[in-house]
Amino acid sequence: MPAFDPKHLEETFDKFGKYVVQQARTNLTKKKKNVSKKLYDSIGYASKPSKSGMSFSFEFFMEDYGDFQDKGVSGIKKKYNTPYSYKNKKPPIGPLDKWIVKKGFKSIRDEQGRFIKRRSLAFAIQNKIYRDGIKPSHFFSRAFALGYKRMPQEIRRAFKLDVEEFMKFTLKDIFN
Repeated sequence: MPAFDPKHLEETFDKFGKYVVQQARTNLTKKKKNVSKKLYDSIGYASKPSKSGMSFSFEFFMEDYGDFQDKGVSGIKKKYNTPYSYKNKKPPIGPLDKWIVKKGFKSIRDEQGRFIKRRSLAFAIQNKIYRDGIKPSHFFSRAFALGYKRMPQEIRRAFKLDVEEFMKFTLKDIFN
């Protein structure tokens, strides 16, 4: 008996994956959250067939901090509808310092006109994020929701094609 081959379903999920990745990357760029391109470049998906060949797994992936950018993080003063929050640990200073360099902040001045050292600026940003949190950007969740809305009809069509091909192959073996 021939094995069921979900190739049309895999193609549909592949289109879904490409769509979500493209939309998520576009959202990152539009929201100006694409400074280092590290998160942008890390967004992807994987589809793997099972050992039997009758099914496959599908997953999205990105840098760990992408989830914080997407869902946001509540600060100690400002709260968002998110599972993440700062309680007693501030965001790491190293990535903030790198962000300052990438953004090109060369000569920031305080109220008295004195130059602010880069490290001091990083600490000020760290404290602001700790206090106010990170506003959710929904760059990924919106892309996923839009792609998911389109999927049910495409999945039904793909599944129908896979079953039809399976039945033709099976019936050919039976009646010949």
